[in-house]
Amino acid sequence: MAMVPYRQGYGVLPVSANSLFNIFDDMMDIPRAALSSKAFPIDVEDKGDAYEVKAYLTGVTKDDLDVELNEGRLSISVNAEEKEEDKGKNYLQREFTSYSATRGVYLKDAASEGLSATFADGVLTVNVPKFVEKKNVTKIAID
Repeated sequence: MAMVPYRQGYGVLPVSANSLFNIFDDMMDIPRAALSSKAFPIDVEDKGDAYEVKAYLTGVTKDDLDVELNEGRLSISVNAEEKEEDKGKNYLQREFTSYSATRGVYLKDAASEGLSATFADGVLTVNVPKFVEKKNVTKIAID
């Protein structure tokens, strides 16, 4: 009698050495935490003299967001709480609940002055100027 592997969430599945379905079964062995992750997508664009970082955030308000730049690391945090008026409703399906998530990106030459952020239509846009190294160059006249 052969052993039959157990895959969490999918039950007991038969194993056949030449079964093409085993490949797909193995691909589906994804931890449940990864499936329920509330991470949000971000885009980082190099604009030459600055970086533009866009975070796509649905169902949150400006008050749910926290943006920090610490030694070149830009962190965007969301702490969305369930709204009081949503409690007690009879949902057939509900996927948005209270959650927290943080995304970060390292911007090696980010300046700490001149930062700006806007939030409109579910998109947070953060503009991070680049640090310009000042060089002490002095022209010398030739006699």
